[in-house]
Amino acid sequence: MITRFAPSPTGPLHLGHAWSAMIAHDMARAEGGSFLLRIEDIDRQRARPEWEAQLKDDLNWLGIVWDAEPMRQSDRMDAYGAALDDLWSRFLLYPCTCSRRDIAEALSAPQEGVEPTLGPDGPVYPGTCRADAPTGYPWPPRPEDVHLRIDMNVAQMACEHMILQDQADHWGLSFLETGPLHPGTVATSRDSYLRDIGDVVLARREFGTSYHLSVVVDDAAQGVTHVVRGGDLFEATPIHVLLQRLLGLPTPVYHHHDLVRDGAGKRLAKRDDARSIASYRDAGWSAEALLAHLRESRVAP
Repeated sequence: MITRFAPSPTGPLHLGHAWSAMIAHDMARAEGGSFLLRIEDIDRQRARPEWEAQLKDDLNWLGIVWDAEPMRQSDRMDAYGAALDDLWSRFLLYPCTCSRRDIAEALSAPQEGVEPTLGPDGPVYPGTCRADAPTGYPWPPRPEDVHLRIDMNVAQMACEHMILQDQADHWGLSFLETGPLHPGTVATSRDSYLRDIGDVVLARREFGTSYHLSVVVDDAAQGVTHVVRGGDLFEATPIHVLLQRLLGLPTPVYHHHDLVRDGAGKRLAKRDDARSIASYRDAGWSAEALLAHLRESRVAP
């Protein structure tokens, strides 16, 4: 078993991070496996060395020790570029220049007053730029100054072809979930990808990649067998399973755990510095007491 914890050094670690890291760490230790650390610093404008240093210090204070040199996403842009080149060369991506306002206006125009479908990344993209995708030969080089979206319809056809080659008896992609929220085999369908996910962004202009692409490429590179993360990311997992199939990467087991919440039942946000690990350390909490409280209640003290 190989698990990982993948924080972004854009602020202090809070109780929710501690809970997720502890679960991943303890699962690996219980099976005699490895626990890895990955620094997800693709947001170069917000990532800070001081936040990275503090998160490592906080993890050490919690007794959470990783088994290899941490992977840093900012060192892996070539790997993300290679994956994007692969998808681009197979006509699976198209450029998008839409702003969030453009998308909101496009979604509200046809049926005013009808709420748009919300997917893992927010409102499902209406496909505005899909019609302007390049066609024919010579196929142009992959552009780097715009967002790149996956053409979900074309991606489905590509997956269907690949699965037929594998002599599978059905199209639906699936994954094994061991978390408490959705245990068992989770299946997907063509309709769910089109209706509930849509043409998600796989490369953001300002990053050169996206969370969805980088997490899939990095989990495979680190040999992660069990992805442990919060239940808020469960709805994004079909995107990752799709990309794994398209890129020829293994699909790990997923374990989505419940979230730590405040006394009002609201999930903790990264900007909630009052719930940071450092604030509890400064208040005199021991790591043992803090983790015991999380195990018992999942409510921030």
